[in-house]
Amino acid sequence: MDYANRKPKQKKRKPSKKKGSNKKNQRGAKPVNDRQPVPWAIVIIAVAIIAGFVYFLVSISGKSEEQTNQPEVQAPPADLLPEKSAERWRYIEELESKEVEVDVPEREVGPPKLMQCGSFRQQSDAERLRAQIAMAGLESQVRATEGSNGLWYRVILGPYETKRDAERDRHKLQRNQVFGCAIWNWNID
Repeated sequence: MDYANRKPKQKKRKPSKKKGSNKKNQRGAKPVNDRQPVPWAIVIIAVAIIAGFVYFLVSISGKSEEQTNQPEVQAPPADLLPEKSAERWRYIEELESKEVEVDVPEREVGPPKLMQCGSFRQQSDAERLRAQIAMAGLESQVRATEGSNGLWYRVILGPYETKRDAERDRHKLQRNQVFGCAIWNWNID
């Protein structure tokens, strides 16, 4: 038996028991239309429903026009209103001649602030961070410092007069994906 070229079994159709059907139609000719005609009662009911819906829409549109064409209620004549009283408030004239004095304490200016964004063992790493800070539009320095455990390269921005100025630059660096910057009260050497 050849399984590769085996054709699927064809389903046998049941012979129809309608009048006028012959074997020729069952064996390959076009099938006979087995649809039943739509009852006229359903068609008449559908047309009546559609006509009723259209009538309903027309009657609604007519009512909205009638409501908008109704005359508006007239306001009572102006003679019935009480007389306008004299203005009691004179704050505008009083405030023009006044002066407000506010005591603002002077802001204490502390030591200059420096911002350190990184500390590296390799100078190339520090220069890479310095370039990233330069792409954010800020100027930084790489300073070599000798610590208790060897030579470190620090990336520093500043000096800033106030901490607020340093915070502004730190937020700008954070928007440019430079994180970990710390603000310190350092002496400029």
